[in-house]
Amino acid sequence: MPETIMRPPYDRACEGALADMPPTMTADMIPAMREGTSIDLTDEAMSAMGVARHDFTIQGFGGGDIGISVMKRKDHSGFGPGIFHTHGGGMVAGNRMTGMHVVLPWIVAHDAVAVTVEYRLAPEFPDPYPVEDCYAALLWMAEQAEELGFDLDRLMIVGASAGGGLAAGCALLARDRHGPRLTGQVLLCPMLDDRDRTVSSAQYDGIGVWDRSSNVMGWTALLGGRRATDDVSIYAAPARAADLSGLPPAFIDCGSAEVFRDEDVAYATALWAAGVQAELHVWPGGFHGFDMIAPDTGLARAAVAARDSWVARHLMR
Repeated sequence: MPETIMRPPYDRACEGALADMPPTMTADMIPAMREGTSIDLTDEAMSAMGVARHDFTIQGFGGGDIGISVMKRKDHSGFGPGIFHTHGGGMVAGNRMTGMHVVLPWIVAHDAVAVTVEYRLAPEFPDPYPVEDCYAALLWMAEQAEELGFDLDRLMIVGASAGGGLAAGCALLARDRHGPRLTGQVLLCPMLDDRDRTVSSAQYDGIGVWDRSSNVMGWTALLGGRRATDDVSIYAAPARAADLSGLPPAFIDCGSAEVFRDEDVAYATALWAAGVQAELHVWPGGFHGFDMIAPDTGLARAAVAARDSWVARHLMR
């Protein structure tokens, strides 16, 4: 008789959104994942909210070209906060506008300048390309602070899923390389640990969104044969960092019903142990990306309100 796997149930209001979502993504599905990637935030939508976008090409890791977009209010008055964004997509998909609907209200509310980066994707560009591309763009943003019109002392980094892992990796790089001093890191259901050994990883395999098998695929694309060995950098997999001291305050959220739950809780705990302030939310019954997939549910609205409140407190310092 097969073993029964106990797991927290999905939030009832959110669960219906899972009906058409495939739980497992395989390597041969990467091209389709990329073709199906939503633009997520169109120029028309931005313009309707009074936000303008300007695109640039800069040098990423190894001197290769990468694209970035700078977004600010059309009536930008100058020297408000800065927001640096790293998109999600399991390290293998997504584009720099993926997830920017989360950031857009912060641009409008706080007259912030946002930069989002088109880092190169695995498996064609394995580690360290993604995190080093992101860090190169963060450095560019900091160096251009005066020209872009934001306060370098109020520069925050934000990312969701794989982007959350890359944001955490960039925060570690900034600390260790004496780079930009970040005022905060917003890590939304972040992908932090390649070792696949948590309880929540075992609980959500073949079920939900971005299950255990999908996660192994994404990490394997990024790390190849190094995945789950001792030959993995803390910047690629921030959960491996033994020392989290000196990092900026963090906002971390995830669902109770997703693969990343336990590694995200562990990361918040490690930050507290290192004397770093962190706010952690584990949303009951939330699956991976529930706030984007089921945005009209009460759970999603609560999650958005919590992160908006945290961002407002840290950007207005």
